[in-house]
Amino acid sequence: MNVNAILTDIKKRKFSVVYLLHGDESYYIDLISDALEKEVLSDAQKGFDQTVLYGKDSSIVNIVNAAKRYPMMSDHQLIIIKEAQDLKWKSEEELLLKYVERPTPSTILVIAYKYAKFDKRKKIYKAFEKTGTVVESAKLYDNKVGEWIVDQFRTSNRAIHPQAAAMMADYLGTDLSKIANEIDKLLLNVPKEQEIQALHIEQNIGISKDFNVFELQSALAKRNVVKAIQIVDYFVANPKSNPLPMVIGNLGTYFTKILKYHYLPDKSPQVAAKQLGVHTFFLKEYEGAARNFNRRKTFDIIHQLSAYDLKTKGMDVGPFTDSGDILRELVFKILN
Repeated sequence: MNVNAILTDIKKRKFSVVYLLHGDESYYIDLISDALEKEVLSDAQKGFDQTVLYGKDSSIVNIVNAAKRYPMMSDHQLIIIKEAQDLKWKSEEELLLKYVERPTPSTILVIAYKYAKFDKRKKIYKAFEKTGTVVESAKLYDNKVGEWIVDQFRTSNRAIHPQAAAMMADYLGTDLSKIANEIDKLLLNVPKEQEIQALHIEQNIGISKDFNVFELQSALAKRNVVKAIQIVDYFVANPKSNPLPMVIGNLGTYFTKILKYHYLPDKSPQVAAKQLGVHTFFLKEYEGAARNFNRRKTFDIIHQLSAYDLKTKGMDVGPFTDSGDILRELVFKILN
């Protein structure tokens, strides 16, 4: 999937007659659909030659009939089917297959099939591939989000510090639409000549640059008890911004990387960074963490994190039920 190439073609008005946009990640589906909606027709033409339908309220029969029409005020008519996964595919799919095999040249038909992959075994999928453009928008893995954020800024000829990218990735998760909105906010509010720093993340997104999961990981890696306790107290006082399951999940990922670092045969910066899926900027921290937590202790911490993750789900709670008490107990066991 080369989304940038597709977007470039759309800007150059090189359109496909059919687009199948599918997958678990809605961001790229919306990005391409929005680009077509912006570029194909002018505002004046849209009233005559643009149709936006929703799968739940539409039928493939009506979609095919609309697609066979010719434009009234422009060279193309644009038909976008949003939430296309809700169409009655089993009973009406054959009708769409016949259209895709012989589409109307002046119609641009966009099938936005969200939150699931289209069945690639189907004959109609092969027809989409042969006749038009198919984009599979897959979910981004957690360890790839930071890299994706850096790439988005690079595409805009801007730079972001690795620490700031890590903060965004830790707190915003894998929802690319949400992350993209925050990136747009930073691009708008931070002067072009400045690199995006942790302070900018705090000012524009609301993530504390001193009290976040990233800083807790760093404090634990250095066995900085005072700093770790300060951060935990902040988390306890701001539970909505720092939900316990998210904190434990991030710590689990972090200590798993520390364990992986222990077993790396080649710990040179470039190789280690690639194997861990981190920027070379963070390698010194992992080196220090590996010194402070030997293999056996790291194994024990990962086991503890797994056990405390169950506690957050109401299983094997033990003496503590309050999330703040659970987090304090967990951090105590990590440091001792």
